[in-house]
Amino acid sequence: MAEALSVIPPAVIRNLADKLYEKRKNAALEVEGIVKQLASAGDHDRIVAVISLLTTEFTYSPQANHRKGGLISLAAATVGLTTEAAQHLELIVPPVLNSFADQDSRVRYYACEALYNIAKVVRGDFIIFFNQIFDALCKLSADSDANVQSAAHLLDRLVKDIVTESDQFSIEEFIPLLRERMNVLNPYVRQFLVGWITVLDSVPDIDMLGFLPDFLDGLFNMLSDSSHEIRQQADSALSEFLQEIKNSPSVDYGRMAEILVQRAGSPDEFTRLTAITWINEFVKLGGDQLVPYYADILGAILPCISDKEEKIRVVARETNEELRAIKADPADAFDVGAILSIARRQLSSEWEATRIEALHWMSTLLSRHRSEVLIFLNDIFDTLLKALSDSSDKVVLLVLDVHACIARDPLHFRQLVAFLVHSFQLDNSLLEKRGALIIRRLCVLLNAERVYRELSAILEGESDLDFASIMVQALNLILLTSSELSEIRDLLKQSLVTPSGKDLYDALYASWCHSPMAIISLCFLAQTYQHASTVIQSLVEEDINVKLLVQLDKLIRLMETPIFAYLRLQVSFIDRGTLYYSCALPRLLEPGRYIWLFKALYGLLMLLPQQSAAFKILKTRLKAVPSYSNSGEQLKRKPSGDPYQFHSVPDGFRTIEDGVVVAEDGGSSRNGINFAARLQQFQQMQRQHRVLAKTRAKSRNISTSSTKEPKREEEPIRAQSVERNVPSRSFKRGLGKLRL
Repeated sequence: MAEALSVIPPAVIRNLADKLYEKRKNAALEVEGIVKQLASAGDHDRIVAVISLLTTEFTYSPQANHRKGGLISLAAATVGLTTEAAQHLELIVPPVLNSFADQDSRVRYYACEALYNIAKVVRGDFIIFFNQIFDALCKLSADSDANVQSAAHLLDRLVKDIVTESDQFSIEEFIPLLRERMNVLNPYVRQFLVGWITVLDSVPDIDMLGFLPDFLDGLFNMLSDSSHEIRQQADSALSEFLQEIKNSPSVDYGRMAEILVQRAGSPDEFTRLTAITWINEFVKLGGDQLVPYYADILGAILPCISDKEEKIRVVARETNEELRAIKADPADAFDVGAILSIARRQLSSEWEATRIEALHWMSTLLSRHRSEVLIFLNDIFDTLLKALSDSSDKVVLLVLDVHACIARDPLHFRQLVAFLVHSFQLDNSLLEKRGALIIRRLCVLLNAERVYRELSAILEGESDLDFASIMVQALNLILLTSSELSEIRDLLKQSLVTPSGKDLYDALYASWCHSPMAIISLCFLAQTYQHASTVIQSLVEEDINVKLLVQLDKLIRLMETPIFAYLRLQVSFIDRGTLYYSCALPRLLEPGRYIWLFKALYGLLMLLPQQSAAFKILKTRLKAVPSYSNSGEQLKRKPSGDPYQFHSVPDGFRTIEDGVVVAEDGGSSRNGINFAARLQQFQQMQRQHRVLAKTRAKSRNISTSSTKEPKREEEPIRAQSVERNVPSRSFKRGLGKLRL
């Protein structure tokens, strides 16, 4: 210190600490001259002594004016050293950097001014302190004092100029420092960081693209900043990087894809749009590099397909199609299980479009990687079954497409139908709301006869008789009304003629026994009218209840539809020799051929309450039969005296079934159908239903109080309900309303 004091006059020392800026400035100029003389003389020891004096006695002084004078004098000393300043920077720069954190804003301002003057002198030699300077400038950019901020901006511009022209700058050392600060929320700091990223990216010798994954998330984070200027700057930087990616032959797509997937779920609309746009470009450019990330990318795309913003929806749909068009192989790290997991999760989305695309992905995977998908069948099957209850018909139809694709194998087909029946049993609303849609679609996709045979086989052994009855009624209604099942109806009409028709008749009969009206409908379809009449006559008092009357009402109304046109034509007997062709059976309607149909219909008529609409419909239909069809010798009563067992058969012939007239001497089988066994099977099943009904009635009586209310007459109520065609509550409990 004594050596320095011998060089610097006491007046200069005193003025450096003066409270007046002019005196400090003049004293600093004196120091500059002294250092310049020492540098010219090559007396570096005394230069070191002078710098040490200025540092210890002034820049580290507790007095603010001393610190100000010290900073000014260090900058002046650097100017005096000129070309030889580089060798003394280790002593000059650290005290200045330390002053950036000073509590006095004026000291911080003078520190910026001092470092600015030092940097102008040393230029490229300044780079060795870049990280420390960058850290200090980052903090000063958010300084509370506007003058300090202004001074820091001037220094920042100078440092950028120096870095862009320097060949000593190390991007590898800088990136960790940048990455640490990218998540800072202060808007001034964000502007500072984006500015540096943009400047460094503009330098040809600096590969910022290679380090993009290190700060990409921070840039995306800035897109949601409250400041429009910051959002614009971040977007501009990202757009520039995306353009560079398109033109670059080598890009690390994987690390960036992980970031984009996270940002695609941002609550900020602009961030989502930018992220999904990047993902779109990555899918087009990334190729094999993105295969391990397909599941994550899909997880980001599917929700965006239903985004409230149209631009995002458009880009997301395009990206989804691009991704699905890529045919990756499991051998190339394509994770089928992960994709399925994403699709399964998105089936729970509240948005219909997302659920639809998730199902499209399942279908795509099944078509391309069926064996791999079936490995994960247990993971997705329950979700697919639940999706059958979806509020959207489009979703339900697609779910059925997926189920049908899975059910190509016999094992999976049986499993599907069994699970479907089980689901209907657990959720009655599913059967009511979606039953017809599901069954009809499966019949289209998986062959109607195959579906109905399997359903019948399952229901035949169903222990829950009530459910079995409801399910059979539903299936029967679908069979009678759906255009998709026209081939089954045509096949059943051949039950007395072809083996295939007979086999289907037998297959359905076993489960159709759960419902009397279903059996009667089946007989009408198969034209086994004599058996239908026998079934009607076998009904006992317990069978004639509200449920049966409601079903009968529906059947009578269905008879007025085109599906039963052949039956109505068969009722209309005509005179012998007249040609009349049925819609379903284009053959001559011979007189007396359909006596059993006539008897069966009169049997149904006798079951209906006389004031009901169905009674009037059927009675009107039967009255329409031409009078000459029932006159003369064409209708002769059998000796038994049964009023409904008419016959009109030519001599030498006898009637086995309606439509089957055989010679007395030749005989014809009924195509192998054992109607006596079928009737016994039906009666046995109905006895089980009656036992169940009695058991439940007995249980209800036991639980009822000892004081019994007078028994109400039910018949007028039944008649009234049917007449008005408005089923009572008990009607609705017995049979859910199917939507066809």
